Amino acid sequence: MSLRRAMITSAAALSLLAPVVVAGPARAATVATVPLATVVDKAREVAGFWLADDAANLRAATPYTVPAAATGGERLSSGVVPDGPAVSIPPIGAENPPPGDEVVTSGKVFFIGSDGLPHWCTGTSVQSAYRNLVATAGHCVFDIEAPMGALGKWVFVPAYSDGAAPYGLYVGKQGVTHYDFEDLHDFDRDYAFATVHSGVVLSAPGTLTTVGRLGDNVGGLGIAANQPLPPAADVFGHPSGPHPDGSSPYGGGSLERSTGPTFAVKPSGLRVDRPVGVDSPFTASPGAAWVTGYDAGTRAGYLNGLTISVADTDADGRYDTGVSPYFDTGLFQVYRDAASRWTGSITYVSG
Repeated sequence: MSLRRAMITSAAALSLLAPVVVAGPARAATVATVPLATVVDKAREVAGFWLADDAANLRAATPYTVPAAATGGERLSSGVVPDGPAVSIPPIGAENPPPGDEVVTSGKVFFIGSDGLPHWCTGTSVQSAYRNLVATAGHCVFDIEAPMGALGKWVFVPAYSDGAAPYGLYVGKQGVTHYDFEDLHDFDRDYAFATVHSGVVLSAPGTLTTVGRLGDNVGGLGIAANQPLPPAADVFGHPSGPHPDGSSPYGGGSLERSTGPTFAVKPSGLRVDRPVGVDSPFTASPGAAWVTGYDAGTRAGYLNGLTISVADTDADGRYDTGVSPYFDTGLFQVYRDAASRWTGSITYVSG
């Protein structure tokens, strides 16, 4: 399928699925938003903060450990009942696909936490009308340690590695989540989408140069909601931190992939009612993408979960399960709202 045809197909799918989304007051009660860097001058300041001094602040960022991992849990034999019709939005490809087999839709989101220090989670580029959307855990956009608001200086760097932003740095414009997460800290709704301005690089000290839209540069995963639990999911994330037994197989420096079956799960120490689990050896990896139908040739698939915690379900001292909210109608409503929001360039055009 040609890129143009894929874009038309994606747009048509968005249009056809519109009736699924609740409109008017009900929609307003479902979706909560928070400004990130909505003004161009502010967005430029945020980009400069992360890119200056050979990306010193990117390099200094540490893994985000809020909330803490579940202390244990139980894998359940029951399934999860959808609350509406199954829906899916197809993935989009990059305008000029990067060479090799690197998973460039995934990367790190960086921000300033309540402690005033730089931190990161995993984030993922997803399909949207303006090719400008990132998915991650809700607590990696919204600050749950303070009166609910945005985490500071929020940016996304796809394929991030050791201070390098090979496809640019994308400053967040607006965060979108479910009202129940923003208002009630309901971790069944611990997901968020952030719209991002067009990407930039530092071409000279103090000089930002645009590199274009996120989806044009790296593509974007599709979205699947109200689906039966898949037989297996691929998890793409940056696991870090130790297992309960003290072993530390992951340092968070590189994108890792694991593949395992999914199941209903009852984690302990985490306030959730109907989460889902995936068999995965990852230690803490908030925001890691759960992908179904992943095609290694096109590096595309459907986002169907986001790691919000990990659990040790067999009490052997090692995490064996990733935990995600179930992607239901509420998730799809939040996604559809975020996917329709426009952003633009933060560089000044002369002439």
